Amino acid sequence: MNKDLIIDSNASEVVMALQEEKLLVELHKERKNNSFSVGDIYLGKVKKIISGLNAAFVDVGYEKDAFLHYLDLGSQVNSLNKYTKLAMAGKTRVLPMENFILEKEIEKTGKITSVLTTNQPVLVQIAKEPISTKGPRITSEISLAGRYLVLVPFSDRISVSQKIQSNEEKNRLKRLVQSIKPKNFGVIIRTNSEGKMVADLDADLNNLVSRWYSIAEKLSAAKPPRIILGELNRSSAMLRDLLNESFNNIHVNDPLMFEELRDYIKTIAPEKIDILKLYKGKAPIFEYFGIEKQIKSSFGKIVNIKSGSYLIIEHTEALHVIDVNSGHRMNSENSQEENALDVNLEAATEIARQLRLRDMGGIIVVDFIDMVQPANRRKLYEKMKEEMSKDRAKHNILPPSKFGLVQITRQRVRSETNVEILEKCPACEGTGKIKPSIILVDEIENNLRYLIQEQNEKYLSMRVHPYISAFLTKGLYSQQMKWFFKYKKWVKIIPSYSYHFLEYRFFNKLDDEIKL
Repeated sequence: MNKDLIIDSNASEVVMALQEEKLLVELHKERKNNSFSVGDIYLGKVKKIISGLNAAFVDVGYEKDAFLHYLDLGSQVNSLNKYTKLAMAGKTRVLPMENFILEKEIEKTGKITSVLTTNQPVLVQIAKEPISTKGPRITSEISLAGRYLVLVPFSDRISVSQKIQSNEEKNRLKRLVQSIKPKNFGVIIRTNSEGKMVADLDADLNNLVSRWYSIAEKLSAAKPPRIILGELNRSSAMLRDLLNESFNNIHVNDPLMFEELRDYIKTIAPEKIDILKLYKGKAPIFEYFGIEKQIKSSFGKIVNIKSGSYLIIEHTEALHVIDVNSGHRMNSENSQEENALDVNLEAATEIARQLRLRDMGGIIVVDFIDMVQPANRRKLYEKMKEEMSKDRAKHNILPPSKFGLVQITRQRVRSETNVEILEKCPACEGTGKIKPSIILVDEIENNLRYLIQEQNEKYLSMRVHPYISAFLTKGLYSQQMKWFFKYKKWVKIIPSYSYHFLEYRFFNKLDDEIKL
C-alpha cells in the first residue's frame, strides 16, 4: 500500500493529511503552542480526592483539574511515588533503576485514599487530551514510546503486539528483548519491530532508558504543576509509528519543519531520508495535492459514495449514528438481498475511513441496509473487521444485530476532527440580501487603503477566489499593478478554491489573517 504524508504548516497550526493510494484517510491538526498532548508527562499536585468516585483531581497546570481514577494508577504506583519523592530530593542520581527496591503492588479493588493524599506531588502522563468542558484524563502508569519498543518503568513484564501473527517471531523478539532489558523496566514490543535485529532494538531501548533518567534529573528542581517531558510533536509521532517501506513521499511546506523532520528521520530510518521533500509551489500545498477537494467532499452530514449510495452521519452527546442509504444504486439483475449486500460492503469501507478521518471516538452505531441471510451478515461483519484493522486506535466491533445495527466502540484520546465545509452564498453571504458584486473592487481597495495608510502594514497578501484573482492580475496594466503605483506597495494575490466567489481576506507576513 502506497502512503503519502502532506504537511501544511503555518504560523498558528500544523495540519497533516495521510493518504493511502491517493485517498485521504487521516487528518490531524495540532496548534503550535499546544500543551497537554497525549503522552506528555507532568509533575502534578493532588487537589481533591473524591472517595465516592474512587478518583482524584490533579492540578497539572490546565484551567480544569485533570481526572485520575484508581484504575489508572497502575499496579506499581507506590514505586513511582517513592521514586518521584527521591528524585525531587535529588537522590536518584546515585540510585539506578537496577538497584531500586520496588514497593508492593496495590490491589485492583483498593481505595485511592490509601495511595494518594491531598497536596501530594504525583508524576502523571496525559492519557486523553482536554475535550469540550473536561480537563485532561491522566494515568500514573508511565510509558515511553519508541519506534520499536515501549518502555514501562517499575515492571519486568515483556509483552508483544497482537498484530504480530507469527508465534515464532514473537518468541524471537521476546528472547532478544530479555537479553538486553535492564532490571525494573518492562517492555512492550511494537508491530514495527517485526523482523528487526537486536542492534535496532537495543538502540531504541537505550534511547528510552536515557529519556527516563532525564525525567529524574528534571524532577530534582521541579515544583508542581510543571511539564517534565513532552511527547514528540504530532508529525514526528506519526512518522515514528507509521514510517515503513510503504511510504512513498512526505511533503512539507515549511523549511524549519523540513529540517526538524529531516533530522528525526535520520535517527529513526536514514534509508528513508530521500522521501522527504520541501514543497515550494505557489499554490497552497493542500490544493496542489488535491487534499482540499477531498476534505470538502469527506466532511459534513452527508457523505456520498462513488456508486451512488451515501452515508448520513449524526452526532449526539452520547454516541455517533451512521445511516447507510442505497441512493440510486440498484442493479436490476440482482435480487434485493444481493443489492443490499453490495451497498453494505462498499459502505463498510467508507465508514472505516470516516472513523479514522474524523477521529470519531466513543460509541458508534451503524444502521446498515437490512439483510435476511445470516451468511451475508457474516460477510459484512468480516468486511468491517478487515477495514477497521487498518485503524491504529483501539476498537471493538460487534456482529450485526437482528435489526441490522452494527455497534462499534473506538478509543477517544482527543477531540474529534471537525471541518466546516458549508460555504456562504456568494451573493448574499447568508443574509438573504444581495450585495452588488460590481462594487467588489472598490470595497477591496477601501480596505487596502486603510491597511496601508492607517494601519501601516509592511507586507500584505490577499486570498481570493481564482476567478477574482484572474480579474485582478491579468493584463499589462492590471488592477494589482494600479494598486502598486497608487500605494507604493505590492499586494500579493493568492487564488484559493476554498473561498466563495466574492470572498477575500488579507494576511500579514506571518500568514496570520488581518481582521477588518
